[in-house]
Amino acid sequence: MVQKIVTVYSDDLTGTESDEVSTHRFSLNGIEYEIDLTPDSYDKLDAALRPFIEKGRKVGRTKVPGRVRGDAADGPSAEEVRAWARENGYEVNDRGRVPREIREAFEAAH
Repeated sequence: MVQKIVTVYSDDLTGTESDEVSTHRFSLNGIEYEIDLTPDSYDKLDAALRPFIEKGRKVGRTKVPGRVRGDAADGPSAEEVRAWARENGYEVNDRGRVPREIREAFEAAH
């Protein structure tokens, strides 16, 4: 007998299924939240929070141990991965989340 397990990732905001769904964390009033979003939904979250982030004061950075849906929480920045991807023939957007397959290729190369 063969058993096949399929993991389907979906955007918590839109319900859209995608391989590009990533988990994001944020906190408000001392409560930490986690949400799974596609790059388009993440851009909406970023646009909504951006004015508050720009006016707010940083009080530190929380280091999340381990991994979050394939992305290293304290690993390379998106810009570092994008630069590597372009140098190695990958097409990657200037904004939004870096696709999982590019991050995995980056990790495999390092």
